[in-house]
Amino acid sequence: MKLNTKSRFIAFTTAAVAVTSLGLFVTGPAEARKPFTQDELAAQYKELLDTVKQGDELWHSAKLGKNGLACANCHPDAAAANPHTFPKFQPNLGQVIPLRDMINWCIQVPLEGQALDANSREMKALEAYAFYMHRGFKLKPGENTRQHPPVEVRSGPGYP
Repeated sequence: MKLNTKSRFIAFTTAAVAVTSLGLFVTGPAEARKPFTQDELAAQYKELLDTVKQGDELWHSAKLGKNGLACANCHPDAAAANPHTFPKFQPNLGQVIPLRDMINWCIQVPLEGQALDANSREMKALEAYAFYMHRGFKLKPGENTRQHPPVEVRSGPGYP
């Protein structure tokens, strides 16, 4: 007996479901990942601080633009960037944007530089620095606030 295309599809799907279900019974349920060890947590924290440090260096450097300005000229220590309010509607762009889009706008317009790839290490570093400088602030996505004064830094140039 010859099966039509629909019948073959149903037979194949039924067989695939049966084999997949059998695999679940044979292998058992997946185990949850064990909690991170102290060494793993320390390595993760070090990576975070290294990224924040890179962001601090970029934030205060004129190398993102072509006119000698840096992010810190307008946003000392990321204080006025208000990262805790993103995503939000940005009137000058006419749309809701995440912080990385605002960073790129600032790089392109005031700094006269080239936009960074949204997933680049540099963009992640700039975002990490801005959020790290605002640790402890309540997140307020969508809030349309005026810029606030710089955050007082009590240890090093923005990081411990």
